Order: sequence, then structure tokens, then C-alpha cells
Amino acid sequence: MKLKIKRWQRSVIIFFTLPETPNSRTMTTARVILNFPWGSNSSSEKLKGDYFQDTGVTDAVMKIARKELREDKTIREQSLEQLREWLQKNGDVENVRTDDLFLLRFLRTKKFSVPMAQQMILKYLNFRKVFTHLIHTLDFMSPSVLKLLDGGYIFPSPIRDKHGRRVILGFANHFNPTEHTSSDMARLHFITYETLMEDPEHQICGLVHIGDFRGISAAHIACWNPTDFLRIMKWGEQSIPMRNKEVHLVNVPSTVKYIIEAGKSMVSKKMKERLQVHVTVSDLCKKVDPACLPKELGGTMPMAEMIEIWKMELSAKRNLVLSTSNMRILSDRGIISRNGTDRNNNSNSSSLGMETITGSFRKLEVD
Repeated sequence: MKLKIKRWQRSVIIFFTLPETPNSRTMTTARVILNFPWGSNSSSEKLKGDYFQDTGVTDAVMKIARKELREDKTIREQSLEQLREWLQKNGDVENVRTDDLFLLRFLRTKKFSVPMAQQMILKYLNFRKVFTHLIHTLDFMSPSVLKLLDGGYIFPSPIRDKHGRRVILGFANHFNPTEHTSSDMARLHFITYETLMEDPEHQICGLVHIGDFRGISAAHIACWNPTDFLRIMKWGEQSIPMRNKEVHLVNVPSTVKYIIEAGKSMVSKKMKERLQVHVTVSDLCKKVDPACLPKELGGTMPMAEMIEIWKMELSAKRNLVLSTSNMRILSDRGIISRNGTDRNNNSNSSSLGMETITGSFRKLEVD
């Protein structure tokens, strides 16, 4: 494997030259994602000029933005202006970032529907408020979080798939429930998502999630409060601004499928259709590009190298992620739930969901 690093404007792009197949002498170059702006930690600076040009987004990604998100310069500027005006007048929130890149997370997730983006901003802030006990201190350098990261629990592959998407890899057997808490788990997940969403290409192309459930035990589930688990499953999709294009689960014990089925009842029909459960890694590799996987899962690059590359990106965006802790929601009165009612009218449905999840927890007896 050959490594090549190029500097482009304020960015660094890494190229890995890899064999096309394990037995082939033919080489192919895969672009890797360290194209973040070095030293740009300002959360309030409004980007100037044509946003695509200023951030180095490729022509291929521009086409995706236009086709899938209906995004062009006029719509982008008008939508950003409307969001900023709304935030300025909204007395229920404070210290919300108003830079282009942050607001575009929500606009792109909601395909430039400003009212829907406004709702997602409120839900995002409320999610962070409700789960402060779990996702406080979003610093990957926190000792317990860094240990979990170094252990390879969750990290994105540095190699994009053929659609230009980042692939987030999670390994249940790399989480030790005797050493780590649900807060460690939640913080590392949230730090991962926050960092990825600071890149416009990730916002546009979306993400692929792969979860390897090998080695999961009842202790992994027991570290979670069922109420927290229910709310995260119920609110996560509508509160965290990401385009989740595919979810692949592999090595799932039959008993854990109770949890998966209960979780599916909490998400949209669209997300249900994007979830695939694979019996073996070979089955997984038929659906995802093996080049994006670590060597330990059939890919080319060792997991340890992937993690070190990811830590470089985390370091570059650390201050930006930490700055998000200053944002506040003072009241959730403006939040409209998925069924069109306010928060206070959701208690009955939540109770039913709790029974489903709690019942599934009781059925979990992993060999």
C-alpha cells in the first residue's frame, strides 16, 4: 500500500494506492477523507463566495446536491438567510451557531425545507439537553472516551464507498461493559457524528453504518437505562442531522433480534427499509465495498491505521465540536412531534414503547 498526501487550499487529501483485489497486481487509487480545513475552528465565521468552491466539494458531489437535495446557490443563500433570521428572533434558544456549515447540516438533511430544518434544530438542541447526563463533555481526549476509541469500538473508515459516502464501523466486542458506561458509548457515538457533520461532503452524500454484533452480551444491554434507550431510539432519527443512507448489521445473535425489532418500531418506514441484517461477513461484503472495511473484516487497511487517521481528523475539529456545548434550548414549546402533537401529548405512546423495549430486554439471553 502506497500513501500519498496532497495539500489543496486549506485542506489535506490523502490518497491510498491499493490493489483492486487481494490477488490482483492491478492498482487503484482510492481518495481518503482527510480533506478538512486545517486551523479553521471558528464557529461564527460566515463562509464567503460560492460555498461549493470555497470548500473544495467535487463536481460529482455538487451533482448529488442538485439532484437529491435540490440545492443550488440561490436556494442555499435564501434558506440560510431565513434560518438566521428565525434564530435571531427565537427566544427559546440561545448561542446557536449561525455559520453556513452548521446550519446546512439541517437544511441538507431536510432537503432545504426551512420549516422542517427549524424543527430539527429545536429537536437537536432538546436531544442534547435531555441527554446531558450521557453526552456531556464531547471531548474525544477524555480518558474513558479515548480508551474506547483506541479499542476500536466505533470509527469511520477513511476510505469512501463508490458513492462517496463515509462508512461508520461499530464493533460490539470492542466495548467492555465492565470498564465503560453507557455515557462513554453515547459520547463517542455523538462525537463521531458531530465531527463528520463538519464536512460538507458528508452532509451531501450521507453515511453508511455497519454494526458487528459479534461478542455482544447481556451486560452490554444492561449498562443502559431502558428509558434512555427508548428515547434515543424514538428521537434520534428526527434529532440528529445526518443523511443515513444504509444500515448494515452482521453477526447478530438470534436473541438480540428482539432488540432490533423493537428498535425498528421507533423509526420511520424509510429507515426500516434501509436496514439490512447479514448472517456472515461474506454476505455483508456483497452489499458494501470491502475496500471500506478494515483488514480484520475483509478489507485492506488494518483497523489500527484507520483509527489513527480518524484521530487526526478528530484533533483538527476538536475545538469546533467542543464549542457546540454552548448552545441552549430554553423551552421545548416550539417542538412538533412526528404525529403532530406537542411533547406533553406523547406520554401514552412512550409508555407503550417502553413496554416493548423492556420486554425485549428481558428476552435477551445471549450465548
